[in-house]
Amino acid sequence: MSTVIAFIVIFGALVFFHELGHFIFAKRAGILCREFAIGFGPKVFSHKKGETTYTIRLLPIGGFVRMAGEDPEMIEIKPGYRIGLLFDGQEKVNKIIINNKEKYPKARVIEVEHADIEHALVIKGFEEGDDDESLKTFAVSPTAVLVQDGTETQVAPYDRQFASKTLGQRTMAIFAGPMMNFILALVVFILLALFQGIPSNEPVLGKLTPEGSALEAGLKEGDAVQSIDGAEISSWSDVVEIIRKSPGEELGFSVERGGKSLDIPVTPETREIEGEKIGIIGVYSPVEKSPLKAITYGFKETYFWTAEIFTMLGKLVTGQFSIDMLSGPVGIYVSTDTVAKSGVYYLMKWAAILSINLGIMNLLPIPALDGGRLMFFAVEALRGKPIDRHKEGMVHFIGFALLMLLMLVVTWNDIQRFFL
Repeated sequence: MSTVIAFIVIFGALVFFHELGHFIFAKRAGILCREFAIGFGPKVFSHKKGETTYTIRLLPIGGFVRMAGEDPEMIEIKPGYRIGLLFDGQEKVNKIIINNKEKYPKARVIEVEHADIEHALVIKGFEEGDDDESLKTFAVSPTAVLVQDGTETQVAPYDRQFASKTLGQRTMAIFAGPMMNFILALVVFILLALFQGIPSNEPVLGKLTPEGSALEAGLKEGDAVQSIDGAEISSWSDVVEIIRKSPGEELGFSVERGGKSLDIPVTPETREIEGEKIGIIGVYSPVEKSPLKAITYGFKETYFWTAEIFTMLGKLVTGQFSIDMLSGPVGIYVSTDTVAKSGVYYLMKWAAILSINLGIMNLLPIPALDGGRLMFFAVEALRGKPIDRHKEGMVHFIGFALLMLLMLVVTWNDIQRFFL
């Protein structure tokens, strides 16, 4: 059960911060955000606050922010429609009743002659029961809602739609998602350094494991290693190298403790890793805690893992890395289960690595991903005009379908690898 909770928390955090980046910069640009969703598929939870509906959906394979103008905008009000209108205190239409008008007895019913709720924000028509029978013009509030089958949908004037914004604003609203994943990873690495400490290369013993040979031999945390079997020690790397090369062999440790020199024999235990036998004595490297160094450590770790993931992508492209080695949600769940057993700090580091991975994957120039959309913006910048929206939408649709197919293949490989 703890693994399930860990997986949900990690997945939820990664998707939440990714979508939060889109959401924040879309709102800053003045774009109407209709929905902020974690997951896909049927809604499990829904809550509307202000203009936005916040939802949690059944399938844990991502999330989205639905911005006005990205999909065909709501219901088209055509000439000849009979609709009901409700007004605010400034005599502007604030509710447009499409059907079930009998539920709104105070609504003024009109037969539509012309409606423009994106640009001019007006509805023209003939009001029922009006002796004048003249064509009337009604101003529509920019925050008016359409009501159909009891569901309210806010109108989106063109200046609140995604397409109306500058190329820079649109680019930032899309790029902000992956950017937030890198920022999240950076923050997690900094917190790890603050809580756990930063690994040091000083030849000083860190924490000792309860049943390790170092503790049994009498070594203590804080002992400064001066030499091992007569070989002078100047760094923690020297300590690790000698121990790894000496499985099962007694080593003479010369350490300084409290101003005194002590000679303590220690026999490293034998551990086999990937077919190689190495020695371990059950001691961690020394750590130091410094807020300034923690920030530096955070940037270094973020850079390191970013480079590592790009290296793996390069191997995938060149064929050195098989697609069968990719992991989907099932593989990530199994890995999370393994990492969770090592402790919360390892789980935090795993979450940071996954966050970087999510950020990089989304920046790849693949249709339906953020990188694919940014690629279209780059073409727009070169051409001086956007690509036809219907053509771009078709490319993204095909890309999304192929991604879902890849997800199914990877998930099936994970199931075969771990459970069959």
